Amino acid sequence: MSKRISAKYKIDRRLGVNLWGRSKSPLNHNHDYPPGQHGQRRRKSTDFGVQLRAKQQLKGHYGNVSEKQFRKYYAEAVRRRGDTGENLIEILERRLDAVVYRMKFVPTPFAARQIVNHGHVLVNGKRVNIPSYLVKDNDTIELREKARNMALVLEAAESGERDVPDYLEVDHSAMKGRYIRGPKLADVPYPCQMQPNLVVEFYSR
Repeated sequence: MSKRISAKYKIDRRLGVNLWGRSKSPLNHNHDYPPGQHGQRRRKSTDFGVQLRAKQQLKGHYGNVSEKQFRKYYAEAVRRRGDTGENLIEILERRLDAVVYRMKFVPTPFAARQIVNHGHVLVNGKRVNIPSYLVKDNDTIELREKARNMALVLEAAESGERDVPDYLEVDHSAMKGRYIRGPKLADVPYPCQMQPNLVVEFYSR
């Protein structure tokens, strides 16, 4: 197992959840304790600990978004009208790497970030290589021709691990899709429970 993959699954074990619903996660093999020598010790969680864990879980699901970027998203979610937690989820789901992942063009959020960074993704026909770029309603997202036959792309498209959510439209034969609308929390196919309300409490302390 490569260092990158093993580090990724360490996040799963530390948080005690299968963050991406992958069959390879160590959580599927009863490793329900954090990594490391003292991983099997259990401590009672404080309110702060529960809120911190909810934040780490949400950040981790999107490929470990940086704290600076995550705070920026939170500030934008507060600024917008409506429920702050729902707003935060919508902003995260508009990230280009998240959209590429949800469209099943790649198997993981980490692969989505990499494929965007390498310039393989077009938004409305123009190359965008910024994973944090926020997609708008009705934007068209597609893979450049040379990326369409990459092994990880074909693996993701054929995988039965995930379904494409209904706020996206995708044609895997053309490796092209459309972002229809921003989702609510209930629309997002998280493989584990996400609690953005606890993230809001964390930052509101």
